[in-house]
Amino acid sequence: MACIFAVVAVSLVPGSAAARPSGPAAFCEAFPEAPACEGGAPSCDTCHTTPPAVNALGRQLEDALGPERHTWDDSTFSTRLEEALREIESLDADGDGVDNGAEIAAGTIPSDASSHPIAAACLDGEDRGAWSYDTCDYDPRYVLRKMQLDVCGTLPTPLEFADISESADPRADIHELLDECLETPNWRGKDGVVWNMANTRIRPDAATKAGDNAGDVPLGDYEDDYNLFVYTQIDGADARDVLTADYFVERDDAQTTYAPYQRTAYEDFELRGGEAAQFVARNRRAGMLTTRWFLVNFVMFTAIPRTAAAQAYRSYLGYDIAKMEGLIEVPAEPADYDAKGVAEPACATCHATLDPLTYPFSRYDGLGGGDRDDADVIPGSYNPYRLESFVVADGPGVLDIPENGVLLGQEVSDLREWGEVAANSDEFARSTVLAYWQHFLGEPPRPDEAGEFETLWRRFSRQHGYSIDAMLHDLVMTEAYGVP
Repeated sequence: MACIFAVVAVSLVPGSAAARPSGPAAFCEAFPEAPACEGGAPSCDTCHTTPPAVNALGRQLEDALGPERHTWDDSTFSTRLEEALREIESLDADGDGVDNGAEIAAGTIPSDASSHPIAAACLDGEDRGAWSYDTCDYDPRYVLRKMQLDVCGTLPTPLEFADISESADPRADIHELLDECLETPNWRGKDGVVWNMANTRIRPDAATKAGDNAGDVPLGDYEDDYNLFVYTQIDGADARDVLTADYFVERDDAQTTYAPYQRTAYEDFELRGGEAAQFVARNRRAGMLTTRWFLVNFVMFTAIPRTAAAQAYRSYLGYDIAKMEGLIEVPAEPADYDAKGVAEPACATCHATLDPLTYPFSRYDGLGGGDRDDADVIPGSYNPYRLESFVVADGPGVLDIPENGVLLGQEVSDLREWGEVAANSDEFARSTVLAYWQHFLGEPPRPDEAGEFETLWRRFSRQHGYSIDAMLHDLVMTEAYGVP
């Protein structure tokens, strides 16, 4: 639901997009008992298909708001929004015979006719007929089958199924089996589950890979990135290192183990050659943000590498600026140091957030750019004088680009601090846990699961010490995962 109000604000009230974050609050004022409001906010698909397109409930809400919404100020918009939500409460958007209000209260989907409240409650001693699983309570047999598929990549044997059915403490058995599965190549090995969870963050390309199985144009070895990512996600490691590590990681496929190492740029060059070596000095490293692969692919040739910042914001904090997510306007921004026209009204809404996010990336070289010869550029390195070469191409304003920036409303002095602020944020904890939730449950949290999900990601950051393993032991005990 949060997204529809951003879209309404952007498309119908020009210039006021950043001042219209009233959707979630209005929804929860109208429906305070809704499961989606238990420590979270309604999701985009409450009213959307693919934003800005709306679903059946979204269309009813737009109709209730009426065409005069074009002219409302922020206060009127917020008030009228809550009223419109109440107006459509008695309607039935998906035509399944259950009105919108009842579905919202039950945590089902008002725009999906296949999703509706179950009429009959589960009762103690109820005859469940031919159902093989307990559809009313946490069923360890059901969890056993799911978890072995999700983590081990195998199915339980009939004997294992029988053992857990007869166990005096089946939940303890689930925890023991999870520990075993977390050691398997299917979970932690090359091309395993955790490895593949990094795909959208790394975006590998065989044609430009260096190292083993190098492509035609080797720019960097993305296996360094995969190794670092997996290492931070296993064996109780601190997952924040994905954004703060000043080390790299070697992998032993035979043992399915990972070990961190330190080498200077010169030492790595001597060992692996110029096509694969990591050239960022230790005191300038910020985990996945400063690997050679990330820099050559996302900084590339640009003075202000907005693509790099947007990729990091999306990958590690869960905010896609292209979808107008995570917009936190910074005063006097965008300054448009590179004269790209980003201060124009049509662009400024996003760039007032994006450009300050990007400045700390501006001293890291990707593939060069500006007026330098290729021989002058060390790919994927830190270069405090880098911007001097962009004056001819982008104008003298590039010399004024600061290295400090703003992330989540907090000033950061450089990219290392960017990584630290990001890694210690609620957004990082939530986004990290969401990725595993989606792997284990196949979809984002439903409204009636919002409370369990919030508890999970908060425990991840406050009690689990950012250990993925510890968080997963909680996840497999949730009702969302364990009730068929």
